[in-house]
Amino acid sequence: MRICIIGGALQGMEAVLLSKRAGFETTVIDRQATAPAASLADTFVHCDILADDGLARRTMSDCDAVLPAFEELDGLRMLDRTVPGLGKPLLFDMHAYEVSCSKEESNRIMAGLDVPMPEPWPGCGFPVVVKPSSQSGSVGVSVAHDEDRRLKAVEAVRRLGDTPVQQEFVSGKSVSIEVIGDGEGSRAFVTTEVVLDRDYDCKQVVCEPGILDEAEQAEFESIGTRIADGIGLTALMDVEAIRTRKGLRVLEIDARIPSQTPAAVEAATGVNLVEELVLSASGKETSRTPAAGCSVYEHYVAGHGRLSTCGEKEFGRLRTPRIHEGLFGADTVITDYLPGKAEWRATVINAGKTSSEVLRKRKAFIERAMRECDLFEYTDRSPEAV
Repeated sequence: MRICIIGGALQGMEAVLLSKRAGFETTVIDRQATAPAASLADTFVHCDILADDGLARRTMSDCDAVLPAFEELDGLRMLDRTVPGLGKPLLFDMHAYEVSCSKEESNRIMAGLDVPMPEPWPGCGFPVVVKPSSQSGSVGVSVAHDEDRRLKAVEAVRRLGDTPVQQEFVSGKSVSIEVIGDGEGSRAFVTTEVVLDRDYDCKQVVCEPGILDEAEQAEFESIGTRIADGIGLTALMDVEAIRTRKGLRVLEIDARIPSQTPAAVEAATGVNLVEELVLSASGKETSRTPAAGCSVYEHYVAGHGRLSTCGEKEFGRLRTPRIHEGLFGADTVITDYLPGKAEWRATVINAGKTSSEVLRKRKAFIERAMRECDLFEYTDRSPEAV
């Protein structure tokens, strides 16, 4: 089985790692010759799929399935038109993605499905979160504590050419769950906890039993499958929520392969979401029971005598990474580290039967990396308010 992964940035790296774990060969296509996933794949094709669709078609035709790992609508629509005609499964749902691209539209659909969400403005009062409807990640997102700041935040979103979405600011544990649908039904997988850095970017993903209690876990799975079935999902989607004192509140959905949580799920439980996606496209599923293991997946940057945790945007600046097993004692490290290199970045994945075992591995990695690279300071910063 050879998977053609379109896009070589963070999502592409995730797709390559999981494909390798599943025993698949990988071909990555990206218009950037220095795309990080290029050095991880079995084959790399430097190609803009819109500018050279002939090369793109030939490359995809030589593979068994096509997995988009980017977020540009023109390219995704081209794949949605083209790949079925090549007789290959497209591991992506264009309709669901277009729904999830608009927070305005997805919120409307979720409200109709009785999905618990933060209360909208003006009923929520302050503080209020103001975010663009169509941007990804934390782009354009701000928290306003008074009317003047709210109006400025709304105007900032409009300057982006987007529609502002205003909701209650909710605090608590940030959780995520993946769902795969086949158009007739859907299956929710394992809950992960998402930990943010000081810039509200994801620096760490934790996968372990007990992130939610049994009733909350059942509710989160029900929420995920209800949304998936409501939009007729035919591929992969993740649901992001906050566990508040009043219960779960869903922030958003994203109908594409995430860039971090699936690897944490695979390390802890053995459930490989790329493998599940391939099987779902052929009308099958592994029906694998998730193992009750634990994992921690996190990003680091080293340089100037310091080792620091960092968000995925900072980690994404690395070039020509490799996958190392056992580097500085960690289970798996994706990194551009070389002995003597002044600055390097790494994603580190550690797994074990218990959270204590994982934390021991994490501490050992930090200590050994600092010792062997002559680093004298370690920093791990979080947002002022989470």
